[in-house]
Amino acid sequence: MQANRLRVRCAIVLVALLGSSCGRYWVCDEVDATQTAQLPQRLSETGLYADIATGALAPGVWAYTPQFELWSDGAEKQRWILLPNDRPIDTSNLDEWRFPQGTKVWKQFSVGGVRIETRLLEKRGPGDADWLSLAYVWSPDAKDAIAAPLGAIDAQHTDHDVPAAGECSACHAGRRSFILGFSAIQLAASAATDEIDLDTLIHRGLLSNPPESSPVVPGNAVEAAALGYLHANCSHCHNQTRPARSGARCFDPEKDDDFTLEVAQLDDVLSTPTYRTVVGHAVKRGNPDDSKLYKLVTSRGLFKQMPPLATEKVDSAAVANLRLWIEGL
Repeated sequence: MQANRLRVRCAIVLVALLGSSCGRYWVCDEVDATQTAQLPQRLSETGLYADIATGALAPGVWAYTPQFELWSDGAEKQRWILLPNDRPIDTSNLDEWRFPQGTKVWKQFSVGGVRIETRLLEKRGPGDADWLSLAYVWSPDAKDAIAAPLGAIDAQHTDHDVPAAGECSACHAGRRSFILGFSAIQLAASAATDEIDLDTLIHRGLLSNPPESSPVVPGNAVEAAALGYLHANCSHCHNQTRPARSGARCFDPEKDDDFTLEVAQLDDVLSTPTYRTVVGHAVKRGNPDDSKLYKLVTSRGLFKQMPPLATEKVDSAAVANLRLWIEGL
């Protein structure tokens, strides 16, 4: 299996080298090594922990969980955010939050209870694109995690691949805010103990323009779960407001399909971009087996799967719900 994954990654690199001049969407620009060198080389130095040995978080670091998660082959995930000096987030656009300079976001992946990697996104400048990204791979003794700018295949003898720094933009650069799981819709659900949610942010005055009420995804349980899954797993590429970029298209598909959930378009399921742009086209009403979306979600293979990155296993629970949703359309 490791050899297969290595061949897939080599194929992607080869396609990138051969196809960069053709504007193919799977080609991403490499990250300059001087950029990743600006970040600490050990996780313990990034500001996440007050004491990495005990797992005690540094002051000002908050844990959070989005209500709709990106599928990562069943890996357990934890997330944390630091807003420098409790500076508020610019939420004048409730769907595209603009974070203050100095914001840090971490996401940790564990497999079978063993920590594999922790990723860092840090905003180093005032602009929407002024983010640096880097993954840290945990040492076998779990005492610290070391920077891995080139990523790692089958980290710690698992099936989990750690992305190279240049691969992070494939998803995150598809939205203006860059942070994908920290938004009004994603934080609308009540948080677990010791985690932050939308109400907490509002109460602490950390949103410049808080919503008048918590957004609620429309539809019955099956419809809401389908819309949420597609928003979390597809909308960072498939949306109609993707920021303009110079250089490679980097997982920038055509903008015909839009899986975004927007605060102002939650009155009913028919008003969502998914129903307006996808249902009747990539989704055939009542017929999942003849729906392009369903075929891609239930498949795995180079350039023939959705999501296209960071997954080698089908999300069986999501597939079952998507099937029910399409059959009921």
